[in-house]
Amino acid sequence: MKLARYLVIAIAFVLLSASASCAKDVQTDRRARMIERDIKGRGVSDERVLKAMESIPRHRFVPAFYRDRAYGDHPLPIGEGQTISQPYVVALMTEALALKPGERVLEIGTGSGYQAAVLAEIVDEVYTVEIREGLSKKSDKLLKELGYKNINVKHADGYWGWPEQAPFDAIIITAAANHIPPPLIRQLKEGGRLILPLGPTTFYQVLTLATKHKGGELRLVQMSPVNFVPMTGEAQKGE
Repeated sequence: MKLARYLVIAIAFVLLSASASCAKDVQTDRRARMIERDIKGRGVSDERVLKAMESIPRHRFVPAFYRDRAYGDHPLPIGEGQTISQPYVVALMTEALALKPGERVLEIGTGSGYQAAVLAEIVDEVYTVEIREGLSKKSDKLLKELGYKNINVKHADGYWGWPEQAPFDAIIITAAANHIPPPLIRQLKEGGRLILPLGPTTFYQVLTLATKHKGGELRLVQMSPVNFVPMTGEAQKGE
């Protein structure tokens, strides 16, 4: 009887392992198709960005209910009224920053933690700020589980940035704002790049890349229409 019980347990273990391996292969295939069709296929060519997105299990950053849709080119709910951005937009914003190894990046709006992971695959240090405590704790836990040691997560209002760690080579804002927060401009290095969805927070925005020149002057380049959830906290005052 004991032998039969052990055999049943052993068979169950083998079946579970095979099932997990199969699920992993399916997600890997879906990720590869996403890269070819939705990222490369839409013009993103920065090899560092492509390699980063190829290596990250995006399905780990969405609720279990949505994991079968994790590699579709669309945003998905992550709780607290927030979303994980569509893969193409993540790739586009990351590529636009022209990041290099050795740089330090500030992200405003940690959300699921996926964008921070993409950044961390390219640069040396990522500092990310999330105004919602629940999301901040959840993403910090997941990023640690995935082995990221170069991502620092902070629960705070991102409007004020992270002055103790400034200046930054690049800043990415992953929520809509009708203006660029002055504290973030001050925390950006001369020659640094900042990207955000700029415009009305209740409608569509324009993805805008700002480069900081001598004297603090910002030169703006408008890229494409996007639709992000609004930046909350101080950014909403006076709207």
